[in-house]
This record gives sequence, C-alpha cells and structure tokens, in this order.
Amino acid sequence: MSQLAASPVAVLDRLSHVSAQRGAPSLAERLASLDRWVRSDLVEFERELDVIPRGGKMIHQAAHHLLDLRGKHLRPLCVAMTSRFGEGFTERARSLAVAVELVHSATLLHDDVVDVAERRRGQPTASVVYGNAASIFAGDWLLIAALRRIRQSGVEGVLDRMLGVIDEMIAAESVQLERRGKIAGAREDYFAIVEGKTAALFRWAMIAGARCADLPASSEAALERYGLHLGVAFQAVDDELDFREGTGKDALADLREGKITFPLVIALEREPSLRGRMEALLAREVVATDELSAIATAVRNTGALAATRTLAEEHVQRAIDVLDELPAVPARDALVTVALASLERQS
Repeated sequence: MSQLAASPVAVLDRLSHVSAQRGAPSLAERLASLDRWVRSDLVEFERELDVIPRGGKMIHQAAHHLLDLRGKHLRPLCVAMTSRFGEGFTERARSLAVAVELVHSATLLHDDVVDVAERRRGQPTASVVYGNAASIFAGDWLLIAALRRIRQSGVEGVLDRMLGVIDEMIAAESVQLERRGKIAGAREDYFAIVEGKTAALFRWAMIAGARCADLPASSEAALERYGLHLGVAFQAVDDELDFREGTGKDALADLREGKITFPLVIALEREPSLRGRMEALLAREVVATDELSAIATAVRNTGALAATRTLAEEHVQRAIDVLDELPAVPARDALVTVALASLERQS
C-alpha cells in the first residue's frame, strides 16, 4: 500500500477531529463510536481492495496510482453499514463494496482526462503520470472488474441496477459536457447533473447493502432516497470546497472550466452581470489567476457559498428524515452519523 494512502478508519478519525475543532463534540463522539463499530469491516474492505491485480501493464499502474491514494470510501462504507440491517458485512456485501469503489475510481480516471485535471487527492493525476490513454483504459479495466464482481456476488438485481446507474451517469456527463463553458445557470440542469452523476452511485450503494441485508422493498426504497439526498449534499459540499485552498484539488478548477456548480447557479441568479464576465474569461485560452480570483470574489459576494451550504444542510436533513422509516437499530444511527459528517468534509 502506498505511504500516501489514507484508510477509511483514518478518514473517520480525521472527521472526528474536525468536528471537535468546529465545536461539534457530539458529532465527534458519534464518529468515534462509528469508528469502533465498523473498524473491522473497513479493514476487511481494505484487504479485499488490495487483491485487485497489480500487473506490470501501464493500465494496471495507472489504476493503482489512484487506488493506492485511498479516497474517503464513503460509498463502500454505505454498503457496509446498510448490510448491518441484516447479517452484516458478509463476503457478498464486501464484494459489492469493492465494486462500487472500483466504479467510482473508474469515473475519476475518466473525469481527470476530460477535465485536464492535474491533481487528485493531493497528488498528480494518473493522466499526468501515465498519460491520457492509460488513464482512460485503466478506468475501463476497473469498470469491467467491478461488473464482474457484481455478477459473481449472486445478489439478485444489483447488476441490472448498476447498468442503469452507469447509463444515468453517462447521460448526466453528457448534459455537463454540452453545458460546459456556456455559463448555464439553470437549477434544473444542475440537479440533473448532480442526481445522475454523483447521487446515482450513492443510491446504488444503499440498494446493494439493503439487498445483502434482505430488507423489504419499502425499506430499500427509503434507503435509496437516503442515498439520493446524501449524494446531493456531498456534491454541494464539493462545490463549496472548489473555492477553498488546500483540499487536494486545484482551487477554482470547476469555476475555471465553466462547470455548473451551485455557487455559480446562485451567483448568476443574484448578479446576472457576472455572466458576461465569465463568458469573456472562458473565451480565452489562458486564464490569468488574478482574473479568476476576481470572479471568485464576486461569486462569494453574492452569498452563493452560504446558499450552497444551506442546500447541503437541507439534503442532509432530508436524508436523516427518511431513516425514520427504518428499524431503530445501530445501522440507522450509523447512517445518521455519516450524513451529519458529510457536512464536515475538508477535501
């Protein structure tokens, strides 16, 4: 494992520390309890992830360049926690947890090529280190590996659901591609992209865990709605983080590329004159840092970041409210904790 790797356990520790610093000791305590409860599941997940073949081919190296950096693993964590409504983190649940992480990683490898991104998780992207072609094929390889794992798990219906999710993700990517650089500020476009590109995979993670737990259809539907709201909240926080330094990504990368983010949607609604400034900036091949910073300041001055935070908080609350439809067991409390902790992300 890379020395740069951050295990999911370390991520929970970090969230707990941040929560305490921000004056949320109760959340810090909840996270510490969650850490103790799922630690063995996360260790097993790490071991399973490490058995992904490490061949000498460039595509394998490019794939592991990303995998070894270890992300937050929130989607696999959702599978693990939801499976505990039933028998727990069994072999088939673990396999599905790995599969959802592989699909997520595949999309990141592809995204970094499309976005011409230079950094991911604080390090050079696989496309920078190994080239665009290797990064694309590495993503394809991980996607196939994920689909095979899902099929081999034998859990009814999850493969078809994943194929549907991938279809949604491609459609959302298409909308984003068509709108990129056009300074579109329509809310409906934003939510179409977020629900299809980000929330869809969270929904699948909840469905996968629910089916491993043999939950009834009504409970599965509630958990899928939880995944939808968690995904929207997660993306809203990500949009806000684009305006911060030290997150492991290039600051203002989304703004520079003219992507539809919620701060931009709000800023254009409140200050329509920003549209002309943004269009003029994006029309240039090279964007000066000071000019980009000036636009970012103008976006902040509209109160767009506060509105984005509010959006995230609203969807976290909606995710938590959905859980009232489920049995009052430790797994439900764990999902509440994860929803609350998603607001405390720093990267």
